[in-house]
Amino acid sequence: MSLLPDRLESGRPYPLGATFDGLGVNFAIFSAHAEKIELCLFDPAGKREVARFALPECTDEVWHGYLPNARPGLIYGYRAYGPYEPEQGHRFNPNKLLLDPYARRLSGNIRWNDVLHAYPLRGKRADLGFDKRDSAPAMPKAVVTHDFFDWSEDRRPNTPWSETVIYEAHAKGLTKLLEEAPPQERGTFAGLAHPKVIDHLKRLGVTALELMPIQAFTQDRFLQEKGLRNYWGYNTLNFFTPEPSYFADESTQDELRVAVRRLHAAGIEVILDVVYNHSCEGSELGPTLSWRGLDNATYYRLLPDDKRYCLNDTGTGNTFNLTHPRVIQMVADSLRYWATSYGIDGFRFDLGLTLGRTDYGFDPNAAFFHVLRQDPILGRLKLIAEPWDVGMGGYQLGNFPPGFAEWNDKFRDTNRRFWRGDEGMRADLAARLSGSGDLFDRRARRPWASVNFLTSHDGYTLADLVSYEERHNEANGEDNRDGHDNNLSRNWGAEGPTDDEGIRQTRAKVQRSMLTTLLASLGTPMIVAGDEFGRTQGGNNNAYCQDNAISWIDWSLLDSEEGAALNAFTSRLIGLRKQYEVLRSEVFLYGQDSPGGGINDVEWWDERGQQLSPEDWQNPEGRALSMRRATRLADGSVEAINLLVNASDDPVSFTLTTANAARTLLVDSSRPDVADEEIGAEYTLASHSAALVRSVSEFNP
Repeated sequence: MSLLPDRLESGRPYPLGATFDGLGVNFAIFSAHAEKIELCLFDPAGKREVARFALPECTDEVWHGYLPNARPGLIYGYRAYGPYEPEQGHRFNPNKLLLDPYARRLSGNIRWNDVLHAYPLRGKRADLGFDKRDSAPAMPKAVVTHDFFDWSEDRRPNTPWSETVIYEAHAKGLTKLLEEAPPQERGTFAGLAHPKVIDHLKRLGVTALELMPIQAFTQDRFLQEKGLRNYWGYNTLNFFTPEPSYFADESTQDELRVAVRRLHAAGIEVILDVVYNHSCEGSELGPTLSWRGLDNATYYRLLPDDKRYCLNDTGTGNTFNLTHPRVIQMVADSLRYWATSYGIDGFRFDLGLTLGRTDYGFDPNAAFFHVLRQDPILGRLKLIAEPWDVGMGGYQLGNFPPGFAEWNDKFRDTNRRFWRGDEGMRADLAARLSGSGDLFDRRARRPWASVNFLTSHDGYTLADLVSYEERHNEANGEDNRDGHDNNLSRNWGAEGPTDDEGIRQTRAKVQRSMLTTLLASLGTPMIVAGDEFGRTQGGNNNAYCQDNAISWIDWSLLDSEEGAALNAFTSRLIGLRKQYEVLRSEVFLYGQDSPGGGINDVEWWDERGQQLSPEDWQNPEGRALSMRRATRLADGSVEAINLLVNASDDPVSFTLTTANAARTLLVDSSRPDVADEEIGAEYTLASHSAALVRSVSEFNP
């Protein structure tokens, strides 16, 4: 450290972050309201501050300086000087070490104690007080990196949206119990690339692995005090750094890059679930770790009539201000970094509605959306929005701009209600099976904009959906009060595990039926890791804090008779979706076009082979439906596929309407071992079942 200069050189305001140029490191950090910012350097252990320099220049509200001879591996943090005026939204406190928002790597973990707050946590003036203790010993620090990875031979799969099948998984939970993986690689980024994982995904037929948050996040203090952990990761500490605990070997971050490359080589895209709507700093009473201490009034949305308080549209205490160009820049820079440095193929935006909020509510033409759509890198990736938050007007399904797909909870809820036997669901089910054109067919959007799912990380697994009618979240330590209390589930005669063979068979059949409607619907299907072989969380529908066997994928289920059968059935459904284009049409179908022979592109029938009248659609007891989609083949014949559904308690005999056609039963959820069976014009479908029937008719124009 004796080689350190007395002061920093002026450096450059771009790029933001710490950038090594081969001769030294340029430091640049944004703050519109700071009066001074100091760069603090630490020893290699990150425990002792060894030097402190004031950043000498401020250009366009970016503070910057250059440290000659500095190299990757240097550990640093910042201190920001300015007014401590919470009523005006300013919370500067130079006693608090701040993490660089653009840090590419972290050293150390948060050590929760009161010193991390800018005010005396137990003081009489609450957050209006000022704490003079140094927080550096309790803070993680940033590490200067020099990222280089040879992507020249990498080929992104670039799977068309209409052919995409998403597999949502947790980066740790997916492989933590994978016995075939070396112990040190289980539950890590290295585990994602294990041959068994890749082979399973390929055999299943999914095209994209969507990972729950892997950007560095905090272990919340209140969870640690209860002996629990933030498992899901929706509490981000830094948007440029992979979560350190997911590395098998922290000496290099190439582990994640290698996993992405291997997944790409197998034809599998990688999508990240990202959380740019809020940070881990919480409400105005939360700790000062990064953004709050750098420029609270810019980074966060504050109440317009009292800037002391954060506006809380996210339900987590704070909301990022995505109307400010520098905040938009931070998010766009982060996304671009993951796309280029880690080869990521797309992003799912947690509480995506928040990113489009302005002072007047949600705006589909918000600046952030424009930035993403016009970006030459980001605009070509898969962009998925969660179209809700907890603020006013916080539900905007179908209202995002072109270029975005959206999680469709109406598809989820309608299918759950229909298959548990609710009344009056036939018309709504038809709309969801058709790609939810009532919601998405605008501004030249396509059916793929609807991300269809039955389950997600948030809620029951598929097996639990047919096994529990009450949540069982006792392990969360909140007296079973947390989580949804209306899961639209049905246990079919017993709560939880049972030895009753009749109940077990019904549950298995209903799971297969739900998967059939999911994978035979227009839109982009998403399944949750383990649902394909019966994973259970024991009825826990809010396992966000369960970093244990409750949440981890139990691969041994795949070796059980029931698990293997469900996995084979799911794989067959995905294979049928890939084989028959009519099941994944690139355009919305309305029964107005005919491929020939008087057959329309989509038509609806009841079990008698009669088209439904308005009264039939509204019949509360109507629980059977036939959806026929048709297309013209290259040889001039007309191919039609009927999706038959029967959610009643009794078998239903369907009259199949395609005349003079050879009919083949492709799949029947009540007879999972039967496939490619020739059938006649009548077909009896068991209770709580779904089937796909293919017919081919000669057509002479």
